[in-house]
Amino acid sequence: MSEDRRKILELLAEQMITAAEAERLLSALERSASAAPPRSEATAGRPKYLRVQVDAQDDQHGGAPVKVNIKVPMQLLRAGVRLSALIPAPAREQVSAAMRERGVPFDLGQLRPENLEEVLEQLNDLTVDVDQDRAKVRVFCE
Repeated sequence: MSEDRRKILELLAEQMITAAEAERLLSALERSASAAPPRSEATAGRPKYLRVQVDAQDDQHGGAPVKVNIKVPMQLLRAGVRLSALIPAPAREQVSAAMRERGVPFDLGQLRPENLEEVLEQLNDLTVDVDQDRAKVRVFCE
């Protein structure tokens, strides 16, 4: 039994809350437990951010230095996947068709939160380094 559940039951036993209040608290506790992934040693070390860094020279503007440093929270990716379920089916089909036309075989209708978790687990090992004469690009998780 979790510590939170035990506290709720103790409050009920001490008549500090009513049975209806205890039921609401237990329901809320169950909802939050099912929404949050279980905390374990494996999930505790998972990355929190996807980082993209670019150091280059802009040939169109006299070789001026260009620096890009993007830090995307993984939670934003998770929220985006959940929000994609709200996109109407015809719009999802149009997006998927447009991506296929551009050579990206991706079906937006197949994007599910459980699928994203698998991808995010694999991102833990992702490091992409591109080092050329005039540009350096790094994509990694932290």
